[in-house]
Amino acid sequence: MKLWMKIFLALLLGAIVGFFLGKDAVYLKPLGTLFLNMINMIIVLLILSSMTVGIASIHDPKKLGRVGGKSIGIYLVTTLIAIAIAIFLADIFNLGEELSLHTTNVVEKKTTSFSEIILSIIPSNPIAAMVNGNILQIIVFSIFLGIAINFSGSRGKPLLLLLESLADVMYRLTSLVMEFSPIGVFGIMAWVVGTFGLTLLFPLLKFLLVYYVACLIHLFCTYGIILRGFGNLKLQPFFKGMRDAIMMAISTCSSAATLPVAMHCAQENLGVSKNISGFVFPLGISMNMNGGAIYQAMSAIFIAHAYGIDFTPYTYVTLVITATFSAIGTAGVPGGGFIMLSAVLAAVGLPLEGLAILAGIDRFRDMMTTTLNILGDAAVTVYIAKQEGELDENRYYHTELVEFEGGEM
Repeated sequence: MKLWMKIFLALLLGAIVGFFLGKDAVYLKPLGTLFLNMINMIIVLLILSSMTVGIASIHDPKKLGRVGGKSIGIYLVTTLIAIAIAIFLADIFNLGEELSLHTTNVVEKKTTSFSEIILSIIPSNPIAAMVNGNILQIIVFSIFLGIAINFSGSRGKPLLLLLESLADVMYRLTSLVMEFSPIGVFGIMAWVVGTFGLTLLFPLLKFLLVYYVACLIHLFCTYGIILRGFGNLKLQPFFKGMRDAIMMAISTCSSAATLPVAMHCAQENLGVSKNISGFVFPLGISMNMNGGAIYQAMSAIFIAHAYGIDFTPYTYVTLVITATFSAIGTAGVPGGGFIMLSAVLAAVGLPLEGLAILAGIDRFRDMMTTTLNILGDAAVTVYIAKQEGELDENRYYHTELVEFEGGEM
């Protein structure tokens, strides 16, 4: 049985058991607590290794040139827009407010000036940041470390190899931890339903619906403007040309697994040159996780509302920065969106119990996440190709021309 099916069944079974046990379901809560402790165990080293390796993989800044600069700039801007859409919709629809949950595992965030926010991002002691679990400082240190490894040339290779090995080990450890997720989800879901009743189910369905709406808004508005407004390209041929990649994304829920199909669609159906496709697409798989960014920001707001925790301006700034960089670090991590969400929650002082509440719908969420990620990569790739004169527009419109051959175009 697939892991997502086990998690979904654990969610249902936990709800049923919790309903019948009532307050006695509290004795099952330690199962969830153990699972959450295991997630906490891997966060720091996972972020340090995966983020540093991801930054160091952009080898030669000169080689990046104009194409790399444009791609990275667009990816960062679209990620920020995605997070803004997520926060806006989550607050407008008051996601999670119906739950009224309670926890003691909340880190109070004091009101801080903007200058203090900026200063707090840079760790004065990276080891202390890792010991204290300061996720934002760990991310920033990882970025600088990755850049320094690049500029160190051959002398930085031994450290890079060590971190690549650590990243591979942490990915494997993540997979092992995720095998215990059905047990953890069962324990926490039984406790939540036993304590608060079945009122949990409607907010989850509401979250999933609003999440889909946010992704569709981002896809058709943000990327639609990039293609239609800036690229002067019609959208219908784009979606037709990417049909195979869309189906692959929905079925695998993996951007990495969908990459070969997406590149084939871009080259053969949309007329993107192999040079542009071969550079921009892999870069997007590493950096352009807009679906994950929406999920992390919206989940944080959902959990904050569920536990009655108010966000300060400092918390919102921290959420935007952390969600942006953790979305970048999600690429290639098995169960990555779920694990990296724990980093975002820790950064803004939210209880990790919220992870188990959202775990049951994670597979259904991931279908849209991967689809948005892949189509976002494709849209940027097509736009860059158009700007660089490496887009065959005859092939781009080929699907539309065939369909409407002999009629009005």
